[in-house]
Amino acid sequence: MSIRASIIGATGYTGGELLRLLLAHPEVELAQATSRSLRGQPIHRAHPNLRGHTDLLYTAAEEREPCDVAFVCLPHGAAAPAVRECLDRARLVVDLSADFRLRDPAAYQRWYGAEHPAPDLLEQAVYGLPELTRDTLPNATLVSGVGCNATAMTLALLPLARAGLIERVIADVKVGSSEAGAEHGASSHHPIRARAVRTYSPAGHRHLAEVHQSLGEIAIDATITAVEMVRGVLCTAHVLPTRQLETRDLWRLYRDAYSDEPFVRLVAECTGMHRLPDPRVVIGSNHADVGFAIDEGSGRIVALCAIDNLVKGAAGSAVQSMNLALGLPERTGLDFPGLHPA
Repeated sequence: MSIRASIIGATGYTGGELLRLLLAHPEVELAQATSRSLRGQPIHRAHPNLRGHTDLLYTAAEEREPCDVAFVCLPHGAAAPAVRECLDRARLVVDLSADFRLRDPAAYQRWYGAEHPAPDLLEQAVYGLPELTRDTLPNATLVSGVGCNATAMTLALLPLARAGLIERVIADVKVGSSEAGAEHGASSHHPIRARAVRTYSPAGHRHLAEVHQSLGEIAIDATITAVEMVRGVLCTAHVLPTRQLETRDLWRLYRDAYSDEPFVRLVAECTGMHRLPDPRVVIGSNHADVGFAIDEGSGRIVALCAIDNLVKGAAGSAVQSMNLALGLPERTGLDFPGLHPA
């Protein structure tokens, strides 16, 4: 099998991660990568780590060619028109923006401040987090991307939510600078971001909409804090459970939920430097490290998840979803174990 894949908007960080992953994918031929600003120039102009790994040149968006899979890496709002065009030219479209994550167009308007740009396509879209939607991904024609913060919160809390054990939860989410994207702004300027521990979303982050859609209407609040790392998300969720639980109960719940998941690793040891999830350990990989602990005094559960926001929180889940949609082994092209030290 040779799958021809195109990336629409391939100069950003998620486009670069898709290029890296797909160049190593044994079943994929990279057919096209588009860019408004770098037309005719080599891929390594935006992604220097890929120098010598491909001779592909950027093409203009209007030069899109038919392919088997089209990955759309454009901002929300701008992605939907490109998705519509790609659906006529590709067997499968994977959109990494937020345009097709929420099934309800009213929810999109509430959280993103604009009318949904293509509500007629929402019924066709499958949410691209295989740990939730594996059964609906085979033969999908449109797969939505995932929010990286939503992914970390969802995977940390999924076993507890499924068991109806969450009375209330507050998620403290720490994120790296690459979450802001390749286009720098005032908040991501190095002199401002360096050495910072800056809470920029104390409440009401838009990724909560995905968490509610995935886990149900649980009582959850989230605070998002920028810290001095480039890649990574760490969700530390403080859960008030509906009843008292012991550590062995948590092990049973999380093992039942994740024992067959190829990219979720349980990290909840009693001792050792790496006894709980740490974003540095998953850098470059599609792994989600999930852990938990109990405050014996109060009964509070601490549920954790660490991911690389550009891989499991974006491009990695997109490739994993593509594999499932096209009938490939789920792990194909995604076995890179991460870097240590990083």
